[in-house]
Amino acid sequence: MILKYCRKPVASILAGFLIFIAPSAQAGGSLAGSKGDVRYPVTIPWFTTGGCGKAYAAYIAASGHSAFAATPIVPQTEYFICGVKLNAPSQKAAEDLALKSCQASKSKYKVTVAGDCSLAASK
Repeated sequence: MILKYCRKPVASILAGFLIFIAPSAQAGGSLAGSKGDVRYPVTIPWFTTGGCGKAYAAYIAASGHSAFAATPIVPQTEYFICGVKLNAPSQKAAEDLALKSCQASKSKYKVTVAGDCSLAASK
């Protein structure tokens, strides 16, 4: 007899739990769209012609562990260098490889005035 009167409240309570649990379960599977751990804000100047804007957009869209590293991004400077690693096995590996990519670009282009590479964001 009690079971007959408890069905509707129990169903409502379970439905309420599902509303709160389902979004967090989905978010745990993919990192796509997340900025991750931001060390400093990344604002790509609108007049930039290199691939750093596309690299940062790819970093945001990446679904796995990724990192974005860059030299200081100052609107008054002529250029900056960046490096990105997408979908690495771990966050630490992505950070290390993004820094190496940025440093390799500095060496390739023989840039000395852009500043040191540092991690801007990782997830």
